[in-house]
Amino acid sequence: MTYLVRTVDHELDGLILGAPAIALDGPKGVGKTDTASRRAAQTWQLDDPDQRERLRSDFALGSVAPHGTVLFDEWQRLPQVWDSVRRQVDRGAPPGRFLLTGSATPTDSLGTHSGAGRIMSLRMRPMGLHERGLTQPSVSLSGLLAGTSDVVSGDTTFTLTNYVDAIVSSGFPATVSLTAPQRHAFLRAYVARIIDRDLSELGIAVRKPDTLLRWLRAYAAATATTTAYSRLLDAATAGDGAQPAKTTTTAYRDQLAQLWLLDTLPGWLPSHSAFTQLRQAPKHHLADPALAAQLLGQSASTLLSPRGASLTGQLFESLVTLGVRVAAQAADATVSHLRTKAGEREIDLIVEGFDGRILAIEVKLASSVNDADVRHLVWLRDQLPDAVVDTVVVTTGSAAYRRSDGVAVVPLALLGP
Repeated sequence: MTYLVRTVDHELDGLILGAPAIALDGPKGVGKTDTASRRAAQTWQLDDPDQRERLRSDFALGSVAPHGTVLFDEWQRLPQVWDSVRRQVDRGAPPGRFLLTGSATPTDSLGTHSGAGRIMSLRMRPMGLHERGLTQPSVSLSGLLAGTSDVVSGDTTFTLTNYVDAIVSSGFPATVSLTAPQRHAFLRAYVARIIDRDLSELGIAVRKPDTLLRWLRAYAAATATTTAYSRLLDAATAGDGAQPAKTTTTAYRDQLAQLWLLDTLPGWLPSHSAFTQLRQAPKHHLADPALAAQLLGQSASTLLSPRGASLTGQLFESLVTLGVRVAAQAADATVSHLRTKAGEREIDLIVEGFDGRILAIEVKLASSVNDADVRHLVWLRDQLPDAVVDTVVVTTGSAAYRRSDGVAVVPLALLGP
């Protein structure tokens, strides 16, 4: 299978020049091992019991190669490795010496140092649309955030059907060359493995797998919304009298987060005194919108039908959010959403650079944009004229351009890092 160079590849290549140890974090199947191993002279696969036992008695890492980059794959299977690497960094390990990849946060971190200041963490997500080799972006998110993209242009032949296909196909690298039935089987097995194996490998006993699956489906149905967890619980139990305790469902949420399966989008926490009435509830997103479609039994044809319109809008926003987060991370920026407590103002994505620059983004599952679609963007720009460097509506249209009010209109297929 041809390796698709991703945005995180460029990030990693930059960091490895100065950081002795870098941890790649993300869900299973996201491509961490493939990406890291391309830069490693030696790889330890710690899901292999023999390799794990060999290192268990070698706290000083005397068995590793004396030179070059060493990769510890699935390090959470032997958390001792984290402390061993940290000690090597303290002793002067050179840049690019260690890479660690992990698909889960260990449940028992007692005695394990955080690694702050020693081991850099790099989040790896499924591929955004711009990374899948399907589009040719002409608008740079980092350029918009820097305020240097005065001219916004480009054309695409991507249609709604293409976007829906991208939603259900997923951004997991293993699905790129699969047929539609094969992708469906992959995603079905992926969800089943989470419940049947991945949680138990973390030492978590799933006593009621059916209830967990129903909670996951309720979470998927709430994609791109701020639905309260209590309502997710109600949706999961469907009033059948088998409602689990709140502590149980809170544990579900925390356990799935440990597997990087949940990728909630936080509410914006601005430092500006003008914004004291913002809600901080997160928007719900799974690691990949294809997982939400799979959990809800949605195919491309059902999402394109009239009865699937609402969910299609939610999943399209999740696809946009995935791509924006991948690009924003490379631009050293954070991503959140804005919603006032009364709900009268709402902006889907707030991209904030380390220097306080703000790029505000609305998502619209449509090919055209009118004044009502940009009113919240214009409001925020008026409130913070010195901070908001650009405003954008991401659409399913065919052309990128600027409106007369200065708001950029950009089809998702044309938006890149």
